[in-house]
Amino acid sequence: MSGRGAVPSADSYSPQRRTALLLTGTGTAGAYHAGVLRALHEAGVKLDLAAGRGIGVVGALFTAVDGAAHLWSDKGFWKDPKVATLYGWRPSLRILGGALLLAVAAVALPIAAMALGLIVYPIDFVLKMLGLSGGGLVGWYVSVADAAFAPTAFPTWLPRLAVLILGASALMAALSALRRTNSRRARGPWWWRVVPAPLTADAAIAHAWGAVWNLVRGAAQLRLPGRTDLARRYTELLAENIGQPGFRELLIVAHDVDAGRDLVFALVADDRRRDLVRRPLTHAAEERRAELFDLAGVARDHLADAVAAALTVPLATDLHDVTFAPDAYWRGETHRLCDRAGSLERLLHELAELDVDQIILVSAAPESPGPHALASPRLDGRGRLGEYVLSAEAAAVRDALARRRADDPAVFVIRPSHNPVGPFDFDGGYDGRSDRRLSLTELMNRGYEDAYHQFIEPVVGAGGEQVGNGR
Repeated sequence: MSGRGAVPSADSYSPQRRTALLLTGTGTAGAYHAGVLRALHEAGVKLDLAAGRGIGVVGALFTAVDGAAHLWSDKGFWKDPKVATLYGWRPSLRILGGALLLAVAAVALPIAAMALGLIVYPIDFVLKMLGLSGGGLVGWYVSVADAAFAPTAFPTWLPRLAVLILGASALMAALSALRRTNSRRARGPWWWRVVPAPLTADAAIAHAWGAVWNLVRGAAQLRLPGRTDLARRYTELLAENIGQPGFRELLIVAHDVDAGRDLVFALVADDRRRDLVRRPLTHAAEERRAELFDLAGVARDHLADAVAAALTVPLATDLHDVTFAPDAYWRGETHRLCDRAGSLERLLHELAELDVDQIILVSAAPESPGPHALASPRLDGRGRLGEYVLSAEAAAVRDALARRRADDPAVFVIRPSHNPVGPFDFDGGYDGRSDRRLSLTELMNRGYEDAYHQFIEPVVGAGGEQVGNGR
């Protein structure tokens, strides 16, 4: 899983140039990001802007306010026991699965009772041969079987029990569908409401904002505010301190499913806000208004929506609904937002427009190893989803780097050459190469090692320049 096999960048690095950190990935990729951030922090690498998509927005949020240490510390984001609950199966699906197993067990109970006779008779025969049984065991079994298969026993209440279990579970699924509020009128047969997305991002969103609140409140014992209020406090803290040591500009991208475009949420220094909003050479004014949300202005309340959308995995989880202001470009409409692996290319473009000279791109998706490196396909549901997500992210990194132009910022890539931990393997992943399981803590350590092997030692060290203390 070491990144020693990564292709070195031909770009030159200078700590005096404007540098952006770009974190991309889904789910457990955040643990890899945390290890890289720790290495960059210890090496004193200067960062001017933190950008992210997917789970990378969590690292970007903490990095922007000099709080990245809260990601890898012993009580930090990725070592909290709550991480095991991220992107879990939806409760209604777990209830339906449990009910189906109970119903099958109820129907199979008579078969199990009959199969018990296949065990009782041989045991009784052996006991008779040894002179230890006088047929009492068989007699007991016959009496139990007669009572169980009496007209008022199994034949009567087992079918009723199965129907009650399935009916109760169906009712709970229907109630769960009704509780899932939707501010927009949906099309299609009503029964599709009962079929939800298999996973839920609620725990990931709650854990992210809970960790941000622990960072913002400090030692004060205050109650967790609403997410919109907390997002407003965060943006005010960042806007007031940009340019101070430890504080960096912030850039987040999410995908608008209804508009069919990526939305940009940014908080930059005052001298760059005009360039952020007005780009006459590359975007029409109306196009820019439709896509850009300046978090230093009235759009700061949408930071909570940006984070929730970035943590929403398309198809695997429900899309995130966001209602825009009546006086905004979208005139009070409610749109559905989510993450998109291909948004990485949009992030690179936005960073270039913000006068970034060099980008440190961090991804937990390994590059293609070539032939004779196939792994066994996953059979579990979360594993199957994770395989596609990881493949899409690897392709997005490859395509974005392949489309770079000569005048684009220099890009330095930090990524593993092998990563057996899938995006949803929060309890660790099995590595077929070493025949053992790798935990998130070890994935974090691999990110730390890869940052040194792929960037700090060969790129920063080879420049022969002393890296000062990072801001």
